[in-house]
Amino acid sequence: MKLEDEIKQSSFKSAHQKAHINLIYTSGWIQQQQAALFKPFGVTLPQFNVLRILRGQHPKPATISLLIERMLDKTSNASRIVDKLEVKGLVTRKQCPADRRTVDVLITDKGLALLSDMDSLEGGFGTGIKNLSEEEAEQLNILLDKIRD
Repeated sequence: MKLEDEIKQSSFKSAHQKAHINLIYTSGWIQQQQAALFKPFGVTLPQFNVLRILRGQHPKPATISLLIERMLDKTSNASRIVDKLEVKGLVTRKQCPADRRTVDVLITDKGLALLSDMDSLEGGFGTGIKNLSEEEAEQLNILLDKIRD
């Protein structure tokens, strides 16, 4: 559906303004779609992101600082997310033997199994990204990278 129909606005000051609003609107829409897909698994998007980072590190541990550095949403509270994942038995937390001031976070077998079950959700499944051809997805990546330059 066109942005104009979604937000009930027929005109914009410029193509740049429309693109900006469209990007913000689409980002929120994708997050809502992902939240609905993740709900049956009992995890949120930030929790999923932390688990993916930990799986990539596995079997090496990660620190909270490393998680913050690699998270998609830089405003997320990584310590709080790890607390919730620990309660669910998806991660463990231990004091780092090399530096007692830091804490090592490891994904558990239960966390790895959950991610394995969720692997089909990666790559934009259920979010509309699959509506793009391979070439369109590549062009979108180029444009998004250009915005951040």
